[in-house]
Amino acid sequence: MLDEKDTLSYLRLAKAGDGAAKEKLISENVSLLKSIIKRYLGKGVEYDDLYELACMGFLKAINGFDERFGVRFSTYAVPMIAGEIKRFLRDDGSIKVSRAMKRAAREMNRFIEEYTAAHGEQPSVKELADAFSVDEGEAVIILGSSRMPLSIYEQSDYKDEKSVSLIDRLPAKDTQEDMLDRMLLRAAIEELPDREKKIVFLRYFRDMTQSEVARRIGVSQVQVSRIESKLIDRFRKALEG
Repeated sequence: MLDEKDTLSYLRLAKAGDGAAKEKLISENVSLLKSIIKRYLGKGVEYDDLYELACMGFLKAINGFDERFGVRFSTYAVPMIAGEIKRFLRDDGSIKVSRAMKRAAREMNRFIEEYTAAHGEQPSVKELADAFSVDEGEAVIILGSSRMPLSIYEQSDYKDEKSVSLIDRLPAKDTQEDMLDRMLLRAAIEELPDREKKIVFLRYFRDMTQSEVARRIGVSQVQVSRIESKLIDRFRKALEG
């Protein structure tokens, strides 16, 4: 695979419309594509079709990547590639989403709106979990099933020069893909200590900046950044299987 410097050089060319640069990036990342494809074999889709889907996700990652993210391109590309395959499996009817989960998510969102109106701020993960008699990890999973699927680097409504960006907001009809992401990552999330679970919830489901999260849980922004970097790596490994 290309080193990070060369990868960035080809990415700049590819984003400017250089077809040869795109082909070079794909050819140099075949091992990454195959590692993701491997987990979806045996689900009724031929290998060649999975490879084509993976390439489509890879090209979307090229278009959406921004050097200001401060992460390796491969770290950003993995969930984009997996998401493209999962979207196909979902639309093809291979996976169905629980109606009970959707109903619980709607009720939870209604609770958040009412709580925010009454208290002037959103409820904490613990308050949300207590209100619905579930553990905090389950609350994160349920709430995530109701939101548009988000790249963890999408630009949120909150601005903070030290926070990572979030991009590539997908349309609401892709709600099921977000649920699939939660299913893949559920085991990793449930193993996290309560503080890390709360960071996941506040950063990726409430779109808070690192500084806002730091104030909420009583640590420094640097600590949140360090913890988040470790979580991203952990979730990447979960997606790669």
